[in-house]
Amino acid sequence: MKPFLRMLLGTPGGLLGAAILAAVVAIALAADLMYPGNPWRMVAEPNLPPFSPGYLLGTDVLGRDVAAGLVHGARVSLLVALLATTVSVVVGTVIGAIAGFFGGWIDDLLMRLTEFVQTIPSFLLALVLVAILAPSMVSIVAAIAAVSWPSVARLVRAEFLSLKTRDFVRAAVVGGQSHLRIMACQILPNAVSPIVVAASLMVATAILLESSISFLGLGDRNYISWGFMIGAGRTMILQNWWLSAFPGMAIFVTVLGLNLFGDALNMALNPRQSHARGGAQ
Repeated sequence: MKPFLRMLLGTPGGLLGAAILAAVVAIALAADLMYPGNPWRMVAEPNLPPFSPGYLLGTDVLGRDVAAGLVHGARVSLLVALLATTVSVVVGTVIGAIAGFFGGWIDDLLMRLTEFVQTIPSFLLALVLVAILAPSMVSIVAAIAAVSWPSVARLVRAEFLSLKTRDFVRAAVVGGQSHLRIMACQILPNAVSPIVVAASLMVATAILLESSISFLGLGDRNYISWGFMIGAGRTMILQNWWLSAFPGMAIFVTVLGLNLFGDALNMALNPRQSHARGGAQ
């Protein structure tokens, strides 16, 4: 574990990414302690500029605290992204594993389905699904998962196609193990590393998708989110620039941290890349 952590945090990018993610997660978990109460409530005069007394990031056009919205929005964005990524990874792993292990007409059928979903622009498909299902946290998570699983399925299929010909899998077949046991206990554990890396990067994409959906007014109005804050402030961007700038910065920094951490995780989990990196040094 120590060599892994040393490799993961041994680069400036990995260390910075981990620090950003730790800070965002800590803020999201402590949202109720930092700004208790409903972030939608009006607490002061409208359009107070940043660094006003008692309001670090100012207030919006309705007198709501921008900092409170950012803190509570971090929880919503992370929760939606993590749930959507989890669902898409599970669905994509199951489909990819079945396609890669059995091959033949099953592989052709599942891959044609995967390719069909990938031919549709992800953002447009997510918007249509949210509009059909009615805007809510559940529909947003389902829509993001529905457009994200194909990439996982293709990755897992490729790993299963490569691993199922290995000697340890052939030994399991000769030993009489069932297909399900071979897939779950022999092949899948050896394919976990690329799946974990892909999932870490998918969280960033899910945050961007959720923010875009909320920006267009299809977010769940029961929960404040960064995308909604940007959309609500865009009409006043010339006068009150901070209403859109601060949530935009929050999205940028969070996505940057996820990408840096994902790259470092890939280096730590991929022995060949790690070896190449060490040789270059």
